Amino acid sequence: MAELVLSTLDDMGVLTLTFNRPDTLNAWTDAMGRRYFDLLAEAERDPGVRAVVVTGAGKGFCSGADFKTLTAIQTGSYDEAPDPRPTTFPTTIAKPIIAAVNGACAGLGIVHALVCDLVFTAEEAKWTTAFPRRGLVAEYGLSWVLPRVMGQQRAMDILLSGRVFSGREAYELGLANRAVPGEELLEQARAYAGELAVHSSPASMAVIKRQVWHDWDTTLEESAKAATQEMLASFERPDFAEGVASFLERRPPNFPPL
Repeated sequence: MAELVLSTLDDMGVLTLTFNRPDTLNAWTDAMGRRYFDLLAEAERDPGVRAVVVTGAGKGFCSGADFKTLTAIQTGSYDEAPDPRPTTFPTTIAKPIIAAVNGACAGLGIVHALVCDLVFTAEEAKWTTAFPRRGLVAEYGLSWVLPRVMGQQRAMDILLSGRVFSGREAYELGLANRAVPGEELLEQARAYAGELAVHSSPASMAVIKRQVWHDWDTTLEESAKAATQEMLASFERPDFAEGVASFLERRPPNFPPL
């Protein structure tokens, strides 16, 4: 059986994970999800990995939940044990994750794109929440994430209508950091990840990622107080000494792995 998620690591420390069910536009199954999360956990432990790019094989990023799974749930015949890790698991990984949305991104696919730290999309990729057109609701915290990312009125639009919109519109709505021609997508996503891998401290990125995802639940005062403690701790790390030295010596930094 073909690998459900392909994994390749380049010499800069950029790991590319590719959902590999192209015949279904990479529809989500528990087995594919388990493999994806396992690879993310391995990437976090691997000092050679500095940044992760997630994309899809073929013409889709992820077309949502697999219809065979949905049918089995509907008929009561689904008996596969769910992965205990939540859908938000990628937010807990201490390394930056960039979604490269190359094609169809629907329902659960949007969820998995938006729990990455950054999103690059092909201009021509097709996005849709799809939920109300399937008799479903905003799943896996999307009703919480979308208004914070794009504003309540825009979130209401794409959630209530379930309409299809392009990667270019996803960028204009604030769902993506960049929208580029599809043939340039992976190159640009990997190049950006490579910049992070070469120039950004792994320890700093890990703390910043935790701050951003966790601070949504805190007040400004609580965030500022916690940031002061994090800043004092950063002064004690070798990353700080190397960051200053590389700046003064006008050379690329040589940060230690996480």
